[in-house]
Parts: sequence; C-alpha cells; structure tokens
Amino acid sequence: MARPKPATFDKQKTVADNRRVRFDYHVEDTFEAGLALQGTEVKALRAGEASIKEAYAEVRDGQVWLVNANIPEYSHGNRLNHEPRRPRKLLLHAREIEKLFGAVERKGMTLVPLSIYFNSTGRAKVELALAKGKQSHDKRQTIKDRDWQRDKARLMREKG
Repeated sequence: MARPKPATFDKQKTVADNRRVRFDYHVEDTFEAGLALQGTEVKALRAGEASIKEAYAEVRDGQVWLVNANIPEYSHGNRLNHEPRRPRKLLLHAREIEKLFGAVERKGMTLVPLSIYFNSTGRAKVELALAKGKQSHDKRQTIKDRDWQRDKARLMREKG
C-alpha cells in the first residue's frame, strides 16, 4: 500500500514565490515536483536568485516541462554556465503526469508554479498548481473580500 502524502510541503528555504497566481487563477490542486537542474543552476538557486513570474508548465511527450522560469547565470560560474531561460524538466510520478495531462486537455486548466524551494533534504522542488483562470468580475470580488478582511481586522483591533 502506498504511503500517504503530507498535506503541506516541507519548505525549508523558499527561493522564488509567485503570489500573483492566487489572484489571477482559481487554484484547484497543488503538486510537489522535483527539478532536473544543471550544475550552476543549483548554486544560483541557493544564492536566492530565481523568478517565476511569467513561468508556466506544459505536458509534452509524457513529461512535464517548466517553461520561461528565469534562473540567472551563477556569478562565479565559468564558461560552463547554464542558459537562464531554458525549459526545465519537472520530476513527477507517471500517475500524476496523467492526471495533469487529462485536466489540461479536457478541462482547459493551466499548470502554473507557485514557488521554488528547497526541502529538508536539500533538494530543489517546485510547488505546481492546477488552476483555472479567473475572469475580471472574479478578480473584483477577490479584491472586495481582501479589503473587507483587512477592515474587519482593523475594527477588531480598535475595539480591543
């Protein structure tokens, strides 16, 4: 019998975070995926240099690829430095890849990275979200709810 997955991921050091995803998309499900990296990419990530603002993931030939994620060249690297915006393979179980492929193909969902982090064993991981895009009226409702929560917290602090 398979070991149950933990509800939350073991994030020790977050390198890059995409906070805009929760505003632009309805996040349905999240997955933890490993990253297939080249030599100096790990050093650049450990230095805290990465951006996933415009990044997305796609399923191609039975594999999942992280596209448009920017891991800049390592400052102390030599001529064997990596290419900053190359597609990076994400490491997932075959069953998870099939689930993602089905959702993207049939339901029109999108794969977006929420964060890149190192877990407790020192491995670079990506938190990947299966999401559906929000329309403008949904975004306005999100802004309205966020403002109301802020005002409610301020009122509760004032009343003591």
